[in-house]
Amino acid sequence: MAVSPKGSRSAHHRKKQPEQVRRALLDCAAQIAAEDGAAAITIQAVATRAGVTKGGLLHHFDSKQALLAAVFSDLLDKMDQEIDRTLADDPVARGRFTRAYVRTCFSDRLLGERSLWAALSVAIVSEPALRSLWSAWLDDRMARHAETDGDPRLVAVRLAADGVWLADMMEKAGGLKRYPQDFEAVLLAMAEA
Repeated sequence: MAVSPKGSRSAHHRKKQPEQVRRALLDCAAQIAAEDGAAAITIQAVATRAGVTKGGLLHHFDSKQALLAAVFSDLLDKMDQEIDRTLADDPVARGRFTRAYVRTCFSDRLLGERSLWAALSVAIVSEPALRSLWSAWLDDRMARHAETDGDPRLVAVRLAADGVWLADMMEKAGGLKRYPQDFEAVLLAMAEA
């Protein structure tokens, strides 16, 4: 077995752990997006931060767009998990998804530009593949919750939450001034009426 001068196995003989490498790449890309925005996600930047070669990254994600889509899909999975936890704690069926959606939309507003949602917001608007992922996610959720959350008033509450998200994206710190965090309570009250 080839051993490097420091006594560890060489990269050629190191045990491969593709899922751990993939997870590290996603986490590093998300960190870069949260720190510097989605535009800062480059193949080289993510590979360097994750401690892999560009070729190693490209083995998992064949392009920057594929990496960005995977980061966004991972974010949607986390959003799903947060919504599902909130749904489980809400005993009232009518509007349950809408209330969980509002709570999730407001959950990291105070992070401002350090929020991963904030970092990926511009990419969602400008990248057709990400818009498609978002639309598919929302269509799936709406199909699952149509019976309890199809009322037009609840749709209006979710659209208002989206509007706050959009204002935050466009105005950065100004969004919190215009729509303070306690606006969440207003939307939740509307979803309970």
